[in-house]
Amino acid sequence: MTFSIVARCRETGMFGVAVASSSPAVAARCAHVRAGVGAVASQNVTDPALGTRALDLMALGASAPEAVAVIRRAPHAEYRQILAVDAAGESAVHSGPNALGIWAEARGADVACGGNLLARAEVPEAMVAGFAAATGPLGDRLLAAMRAGLAAGGEAGPIHSAGMMLAREVAWPVADLRVDWTEGDPLAELAALWSRYAPQLDDYVTRARDPRAAPSYGVPGDE
Repeated sequence: MTFSIVARCRETGMFGVAVASSSPAVAARCAHVRAGVGAVASQNVTDPALGTRALDLMALGASAPEAVAVIRRAPHAEYRQILAVDAAGESAVHSGPNALGIWAEARGADVACGGNLLARAEVPEAMVAGFAAATGPLGDRLLAAMRAGLAAGGEAGPIHSAGMMLAREVAWPVADLRVDWTEGDPLAELAALWSRYAPQLDDYVTRARDPRAAPSYGVPGDE
């Protein structure tokens, strides 16, 4: 009941995950990123620990295909769907035979997409194409891919949650944006959050690394 994308920006080295689902708070379970290492989506009867495990393996030098090969041997792997991209831009996907409903996967340069309980098997291919055709910051390209997936049919039922997580340079996600539940359009709401947050992303990193260089918050009381 999820469709997602994991990707690397070749120019900046940033990693990102974007995901949407009919279930609540999908990004809290499925999105995993680590600066300098990679991005992973763990979905379909989700075990979030598999996302952490895949990143740990890549941090130790495994490629995305090698990390996913290890996950493929984990208990209950037949129920899991794992997408990974590594620091070299290699990608890999594991979709267990017990993945729910119509499930599919697709990969391209620096990107992997996949989903389950899809309306159509062509959704991941449309997402890869949408990512490749998009320009701008990685967050913009992830959202373009998600919109392309939704336009191709998306999930079989209506989606209610969405999220995007980005990593670059520092040990924490530089963006972790979530729409945990809405009766409206979670991708539109996520895009609105990103439009508000993206211009401030670098400032928040600066505030964490060196408060002396931090720009004003521009809020009442901050003089």
